[in-house]
Amino acid sequence: MIVSVSYIAPYDPNHVTMKERLLPISSEHWLGTDHLGRDIFSRILVGARTTVGTSLLILMCSLLIGIPIGLFSGYIGGRFDRVLMKIVDAFMAFPDYIFAIVLSGLLGPGMFNLIFAIVIVKWVGYTRLVRSTVITEKHKEYVLLAKINGLRSFQILKKHMIPHIMGNVLVLATLDLGKIILMIAALSYIGLGAQPPTAEWGSMLNEGKAFFYNAPLLMVIPGLAIMLFVLMSNLLGDYLRDKFDVKSKKVGI
Repeated sequence: MIVSVSYIAPYDPNHVTMKERLLPISSEHWLGTDHLGRDIFSRILVGARTTVGTSLLILMCSLLIGIPIGLFSGYIGGRFDRVLMKIVDAFMAFPDYIFAIVLSGLLGPGMFNLIFAIVIVKWVGYTRLVRSTVITEKHKEYVLLAKINGLRSFQILKKHMIPHIMGNVLVLATLDLGKIILMIAALSYIGLGAQPPTAEWGSMLNEGKAFFYNAPLLMVIPGLAIMLFVLMSNLLGDYLRDKFDVKSKKVGI
C-alpha cells in the first residue's frame, strides 16, 4: 500500500503552482495547498511512503543486525559476549535521540545518513533482548537434550532459540516502530533528514512553521498523521505484549 500511494494521489506532490498557494480546504484540494501551491493531501499520501517506508526499512535493518549478534553472543558467551556487551553498553549510555542527532549532524543531511544513524542507535536494543533470552533458555533441559541427541549449535539456535525470542522481538519491534517514526520526523524537522522537495511528514512540519498563523493546516495535518501512526503502532504493540505475556495467561489475567 505504501508503494502505491503515489498512484492514488490526486496531484503531483512536487508540482508548484504559486497562484494557488495557501488555498483553504475545497473540493479540488481536500486539505488545501501549501506555500508553493502544492496539494497537501497528495503530499501527505506520498509522505507516508517516505516516512513509514523508511521506518520499516530501519526496523528491518536493526533486526537483521541485532538478532543474529544477540543469538551468538548469548549462546557462545565468554570473551566474545563480554566484549560485545561493553560495546552495547557504550551505545546505550546515550539517549537515542541525542546519539542520532549527533551522528546525523556529523554525517550530513540526507535520508541515507539518517537511516544509517538510526540503525546504529536501534540495533543494540534487539541484541540485548535476544541475548538475555538465549542465556535464560540455553541452560534448560530441552537444550541439553538437544545437544545429547547430536544437534549442532546452528540447529539448536534455529529450532529452539529463535521460536522463544520471536514473541518478545515482535512486541519490541512494533512498539519501536512509533519511536523510529518520531526520530525520522524530528531529524527531518531540523533539516537532517529528507531534503526539499521530498514529501516527508517531518520536513512538511518544518516547511509549515513559517506559515502557522496564516495556514495552521500546514503543520496540523502532518502532525496528526505522525500522531495517529505512532498511536496505532503503540496500540498494536500493547496488544501483542498482552498476547505473548505468558505469565499473565498462567494466572488468568
